[in-house]
Amino acid sequence: MIPDVKPTSVLYLNGVSVSFDGFKALNSLSIVIAPGELRAIIGPNGAGKTTMMDIITGKTRPDEGEVFFNGTIDLTRKDEADIAELGIGRKFQKPTVFESHTVWDNLELALNRRRGVFSTLFYRLSGEDKARIEEILETVRLTHRRDEFAANLSHGQKQWLEIGMLLAQEPKLLLVDEPVAGMTDAETAETAILLKDIARTRSVVVVEHDMGFIRDLGVKVTCLAEGSVLAEGSIDFVSSDPKVIENYLGR
Repeated sequence: MIPDVKPTSVLYLNGVSVSFDGFKALNSLSIVIAPGELRAIIGPNGAGKTTMMDIITGKTRPDEGEVFFNGTIDLTRKDEADIAELGIGRKFQKPTVFESHTVWDNLELALNRRRGVFSTLFYRLSGEDKARIEEILETVRLTHRRDEFAANLSHGQKQWLEIGMLLAQEPKLLLVDEPVAGMTDAETAETAILLKDIARTRSVVVVEHDMGFIRDLGVKVTCLAEGSVLAEGSIDFVSSDPKVIENYLGR
């Protein structure tokens, strides 16, 4: 169990467990993410990383435990749409962008608009909207590709565009699943810088296997194994832990 730091956290998981057909995917998992924190989550396949994100986003309900957002919002009582509306964005491993649209159009489509169908059809971008898209383009390193079709981007650039589309929805917490899988070394290094930039204004949780990338992030690392926290601390502290070496790094 963890001390009650709910009021000062952006994400608070305490004693969270869930089983599927007798298999305990999460086993009394407890994690706290602070406002503006960038956290890396590592661990072997089957450690519970995806299930943890499913629970945070409302896709899966825990059997027991607490899951709070911004100190007061009980996520176990919300559905997926409610949770997205609250400001929790999730990026899956495979990028899903509109390939037959331009980079700019992808970001315009993603802008957080609470409008009905007809008002959206006849909506014209405001100066504020345009400035926001320009800002996101710069953040995700795609200003020079703004008028190109998303289909023409490299795999890494598609990943960045999808991160940009999530940013357009103004999330307070961003969950990013294996963002550098399939990227070149240069794109991987740039993605570490990009995520650190994003974390200046919101909390970011990154699940990743690439230990070089995790080292580049230079942030607190949580290693999961068998559905609970095995070790937590700096990358050097975690990677030298005998339990982590045995359960994950030594494999």
